[in-house]
Amino acid sequence: MHNGLDGIGEKRGRWEENVKTSGKSRGVKFTTVSGEPIQTLYDPHDVSAINFLSEIGYPGEFPYTRGIHPTGYRGKLWTMRQFAGFGTPEDTNERYHYLLEHGQTGLSVAFDLPTLMGQDADDPHSEGEVGICGVSISSLADMEILFKGINLAEISTSMTINAPAAMMMAFYLATAEKQGCDFRTLRGTTQTDILKEYIAQKEWIYPPDPSMRLIIDMFEYLNVEVPQWNPISVSGYHIREAGSTSIQELAFTLADGFAYVEAGIARGLNVDDFAPRISFFFNSHVDFFEEIAKFRAARRIWAKRLKNKYGAKNARSWMLRFHTQTAGCSLTAQQPENNIVRTAYQALAGVLGGTQSLHTNSMDETLALPSEKAVKIALRTQQIIAYETGVTNTVDPLAGSYFVEALTTKMEQEAERYFERIDTLGGVIPAIEAGFFQREIADAAYRYQRELDGKEKIIVGVNECVEENENIEIPILVVSPEVEVKQRRRLGDLRQSRNREAVDRSLSELKLAAVDHKNLIPLLLGCTRSYVTLGEMCSALAGVFGVYEEPAVF
Repeated sequence: MHNGLDGIGEKRGRWEENVKTSGKSRGVKFTTVSGEPIQTLYDPHDVSAINFLSEIGYPGEFPYTRGIHPTGYRGKLWTMRQFAGFGTPEDTNERYHYLLEHGQTGLSVAFDLPTLMGQDADDPHSEGEVGICGVSISSLADMEILFKGINLAEISTSMTINAPAAMMMAFYLATAEKQGCDFRTLRGTTQTDILKEYIAQKEWIYPPDPSMRLIIDMFEYLNVEVPQWNPISVSGYHIREAGSTSIQELAFTLADGFAYVEAGIARGLNVDDFAPRISFFFNSHVDFFEEIAKFRAARRIWAKRLKNKYGAKNARSWMLRFHTQTAGCSLTAQQPENNIVRTAYQALAGVLGGTQSLHTNSMDETLALPSEKAVKIALRTQQIIAYETGVTNTVDPLAGSYFVEALTTKMEQEAERYFERIDTLGGVIPAIEAGFFQREIADAAYRYQRELDGKEKIIVGVNECVEENENIEIPILVVSPEVEVKQRRRLGDLRQSRNREAVDRSLSELKLAAVDHKNLIPLLLGCTRSYVTLGEMCSALAGVFGVYEEPAVF
């Protein structure tokens, strides 16, 4: 990548000898959060093997290391999102209007645990969890309230939902339909990434094969009917939150993405018909440069694989687009105001890494759902980065840094080693069933905890700079038990008022289509229009697909 290397090696050798004899060192472990050793210094020799044109290149050009858009944020800023959802649909609708009034440019829906598991609010297993960690959505009626007064044709919506993603998409489409929206105008993303559920988050319903079938059904249907919608956001976020390293997050997430591509091709779909709508969702953790290198490496790996292995011809298929969320697992209950600073640096890493969309965590999220004040501070953090810091003035400003380029290449190489190990196991699903991912993440989390316990890694306020008699005065948002009562009552009223014959007929048609291997999305829409509940649809398909039980991993 660089010329004029003559003499640098000799000079560096003398410099390193001088460093050794100076005796100055803080005596700490200089590694990334992932445990990768960091050299004292990087210079042209560390990047001499990197071909600028083929490995770095220019923004908006293959292999997209420097970003997928030629002008970066000079052309358009990233979408500023806040992950919001709690209590009843009315509660969350009120929060959405608040966020939109304060400059947010996209909505991101957090669902409660029963919804994530495909259970209705009045299911016995839902008791005590309704509306606690997200909004409770059991039917089209709930979804209509959630987006009341919000024109779905004018807003981009992200929904963090996986096992019942197809059902929630049906709710969203039917709500848009009732608003009079053309499906072709709708923009947004459903997460839909079931593979990472088996790997990390553990919120599943069906076994892997029928779950993959539902996802490819979404690819097939949405590509034609809702062409601006991203049917999947392949998520490394939860893999990282489960304790993985940055390199594991990179490798495991992209491996999942490749598995979805292969499943689409196996269905008979043209890769260029669906790959441009696959998006990604990454964590931005505390190691500033490692995170930036991760984002750059991800784009390069994806571009090479889609072009060279899967034969994609459309340049849009080669472009890895991603949403970033700052690291929830890095937030501390101790000295929670420090979380504002952590989030700011993590958000800056996401921006310097070229994210298309960004969510900044609130300082109080480790204690409870965020208060309105904390949410506003988190949003203002993004706006300060965008409008005051100057980092949006040029595209990929860290390109050419000896350290960043060397680290980007190292992360690509380490990810490729993981791909080889996964291939040896037979692919992602056999690797899941063998417990490979789960063991790798558990081992990484254990190593990191050992480093914290030994103060090899420092978390301010936790194992260093500790305040013994800390008085935390952070307003806590508390979800009232009345939320569950209200949701159960609403659901009971819905069951009484709807057309029972239409419900039974649409559920029967859904089960028959599942047996006959038909695309299920039109059938789920039919159920939704008849006000069949989430739990009823999920239960009907469980009768055909079965329910997944994770094998024990030791």
